[in-house]
Amino acid sequence: MELNRNQYFFIGMVILLLGVQLRAVSHYVLTPEATRFLAERANKSGSESTLMNLSTDLGAAPRKVVKPPEWLGWCLMSVGGVLILHSLAMKKPGAG
Repeated sequence: MELNRNQYFFIGMVILLLGVQLRAVSHYVLTPEATRFLAERANKSGSESTLMNLSTDLGAAPRKVVKPPEWLGWCLMSVGGVLILHSLAMKKPGAG
């Protein structure tokens, strides 16, 4: 499948806005359900998983905090900008 100008522009905009979002927010706090989902799929030691199960049974729902690195937002904004500029340099769809 070959991507056309509009698709490059859309992908570039999504990546650019995702980079802006990562630059605007310092950290993300996951819900207890998302934290439990990640804990079940991660390879944890037995004592940590037992502690996680014990704390969720007692009602103290732990929440994972995700802190993306600062460079990730800049990287995504750069890649998005390059994709947008590339799309503007391409031929318009339907223009022979």
